[in-house]
Amino acid sequence: MISGLVTEFGPWSWWILGLALLAAELLVPGVFLVWIGLAAIAVGALSLAFWTTAFWSWEVQMLVFAALSVVFVLAGRRFYSRGGAESDQPLLNQRAATYIGRIATLGEPVVDGRGRLKIDDSHWPVRGPDLPAGTRVRVTGCEGHTLDVERV
Repeated sequence: MISGLVTEFGPWSWWILGLALLAAELLVPGVFLVWIGLAAIAVGALSLAFWTTAFWSWEVQMLVFAALSVVFVLAGRRFYSRGGAESDQPLLNQRAATYIGRIATLGEPVVDGRGRLKIDDSHWPVRGPDLPAGTRVRVTGCEGHTLDVERV
């Protein structure tokens, strides 16, 4: 079946497959099919050059397609993993982290390492050494929504 399609369409079968995969990328999110589609187009370009040679059978074409797909996917992952530009607001969705370094007064005592602190208009769970209410503390870190504090 595969050999019949490849023989009937010739080198253009890879171009058709590549364009179909690129079109499918529009429907399936994730930027994955684009690399496989580009591999199919590359095999189509190679097929235009080697179509009349004896060694360019459909099995060789499939092996080249598989190898190029792996290479293009890995290259694409490396291309996208470089990251974008640095954000001008790196703590945008990390509200607790924005309080690191702030000094505030404990509203409730820290007992057994747990207490509550009011900063601005919010109450935050805190952990740290046992301290009485009214003690001035500095926020030294956070884990989730729990602030780490120490006596100032």
